[in-house]
This record gives sequence, C-alpha cells and structure tokens, in this order.
Amino acid sequence: MHPTPRFLLEALAALGTVASLFYYVLSAAGFVSILRARRTRSGQPATALPPVSILKPLKGIDPEIWESFCSHCEQQYPEYELIFGVSDAADPACAIVRKLQAKYPARAIRLIVCERVLGANVKVSNLAQMLAAARSDILLVNDSDIRVAPGYLEQVVAPLADPKVGLVTCLYRGVPAPTLGSRLEALSISTDFVPGVLSARFLEKGLRFGLGSTLAFRRQDLAAIGGFESLLDYLADDYELGRRIAATGKRIELSRAVVATFLPAYTLRHFWQHQLRWSRTIRDARRLGYAGLLFTFGLPWSLAALIASRGANWAWALFAVTLCARLLVGLGTSLAVLHDRGALRNIFLLPVRDLIAPFVWAAGLIGNRIHWRGDNFYLKDGRLSKTQATPNH
Repeated sequence: MHPTPRFLLEALAALGTVASLFYYVLSAAGFVSILRARRTRSGQPATALPPVSILKPLKGIDPEIWESFCSHCEQQYPEYELIFGVSDAADPACAIVRKLQAKYPARAIRLIVCERVLGANVKVSNLAQMLAAARSDILLVNDSDIRVAPGYLEQVVAPLADPKVGLVTCLYRGVPAPTLGSRLEALSISTDFVPGVLSARFLEKGLRFGLGSTLAFRRQDLAAIGGFESLLDYLADDYELGRRIAATGKRIELSRAVVATFLPAYTLRHFWQHQLRWSRTIRDARRLGYAGLLFTFGLPWSLAALIASRGANWAWALFAVTLCARLLVGLGTSLAVLHDRGALRNIFLLPVRDLIAPFVWAAGLIGNRIHWRGDNFYLKDGRLSKTQATPNH
C-alpha cells in the first residue's frame, strides 16, 4: 500500500518541525554559551589600552545619526581618533561631521573626501582611501547608524591584547521606527539573525566572520589578507573580512558590548527588499548554511502539519511546543543577550515575521539582482557588478 499525498505532507511538515526544534535547542545553547563567556571576561583585569583609529564611511543621513556620532565622541577611553569618509563633498553627512567637530573641539575628528571609486563597493573604496589618514595600529570600522555606550571602545579593544585574536566584532539590536516594516525588521535582527549567529558560534566553536556593527583589528592583520583592496567588489565586506582573518589562524572574538542600530521607517515593501537582499547575500556567502535555513522555520512547518493533518491532536501538541520554544529562544536572546526591551513590546508580531520568512528564503534562491544604497547590482560568488554575467556555453 502506497502512502497517500496527505500522509507524505504530514510527514514532511512534522520532520521540518522537529528539525526546527533541534535548531531552537542549538540557539538556546548558543546564547547560554555567550552569557557564560561574558561572565568569565567581566572578571578579567583591564590591560593597557592602545590608541585607536575609528573609521566611519558615510553616505547620506541615517536615522538618529547625530546622537550616534556623539556617542562615539564621549567614550571613556584614553586616546582615539574619528575619521569620517565620504565619496562626495556635497554629501549631507559632511555638515553633521562639521557640527560634530565644533561641539567636540578637543576630540581628533577628521573628514576625508574619497574622490576615487576603486571598486563596486563604494564603502570599502572609501575605507581604502581613509586608511592612509589613520595614525593608529588598532583600527575599528563600524556603520554610520551605530550608537554605543561610553565603555564600548574599551570593551571592544581589550581582547586584542591577546595576539591570537585577529578581530573583535559585536552583536547589535535594532531600534525600530513606528512603522510595521521597521518593527518586523527589528524583530528579525533580535529573534532570528542574532540566534543564527550564536548557533554558528556554538557549532563551529567560534566565529568565522565579522559583523558590520563593529570590526576591530590590527593594521598588520588587515595587510596580511591584502588590505581593504582585496574586498573592493564584495557586498558582504564585513563577513569577508572576518572570514579571511580567521583563515590566517587568528581567532574572531565576540565582544560583550552590544550596540544599537536605528532603523529607517520601512514600509512592508522596503522590509521585503531588505530581507531579500540579505537572503541573497547569505546564499552567496554561505550556501550550505542557506540551505539549512529551510529547517529553522518552526512555526510555518508546524502550521503546515496542523493543516495537513486536519487538526489532529498530535499536530496541535507539536504546534504548541514549537510556539513555546520559538518564543523562549526569541525572547531569551532579545532580553538576556541583547537587552532589547523593544522585542518584548513587538513579540506579538513574531508569527507574522516567521510566516513571511519562508517566502523570502524561496525568493532568495532565484535571481542575483540586488538594490543597495540607491544602485542596482548583480551578485555572483559574493562579488558585485553593474552588469549581469553572461553564462558560459
């Protein structure tokens, strides 16, 4: 007797749900692991802190950009400089930097106009030109919309006292605008992206990539991977920088500092576009990991099992267990790891976000066109180009 299509659907949905529950266990193990690591580091004595050059490439005005810049000028750190870079002298961000220089005259703040376009990734092109102005051997790169606490710089730089550490990076939480798309994006960061990072750290016994919220490293370790010039055409330059430094045998350290990124007022369409760009980036950078994401969609799989079984008791029980596990992992990461109280206010949107996720994943499987920073690109093996690659025959 052959199994019926309904039985096959039930079995597939149940298998997907069980696989997702296993992933939730890994996620829980990941955030427990990072909490233990933080407690261990908090008791370590501070070492001598070297001078630091903070490189911040800019393009346009991000939400809360003034407050984010000020937070970098108010660090409890002995010696550091801020170097801002733009590709156009008429960029509106220049006026913000000049205002910052006026407010903090004692702080070393410079603005560099990077006139050359060295590659498809203009941010990395600017970084390559800003590097010449940096005076320190310790470099820190972070995005323009990042806001930090006063002790951030010390927490990030301290692990580099260990010569085996090649790069320090930070987790981040999203602070949403009031729109639905922005709130869904913030939930995606806290309850999906960050648990994924912690799961990868736990499974791989350490990180093998960096996050754009913070990248702190030595000048010589950057030179060892070919400098910023080696990353000029990569979309996920933060991921690639960390991957290459890890490949030299150095360790990637996850700082106990957590930073905030202020999200634009995304519409649902903007949310979809951003999620799709990110999905295609992950697909191109970590193909096996992207395939594995199919088995992390616990709520959609358990809902499919419920529908396929026509409301069988076992399916209701599986759905209830999955919902509880999803909420525990999402809220555990948000509250215990990221200290993100906003996730608690928006947690009722988590089922909506999770039901959208499989469609984003499926759309990410096809096509390689992305819209980024006002331009359209094609993505191939992590590299950006303005034209579609012609297939070989």
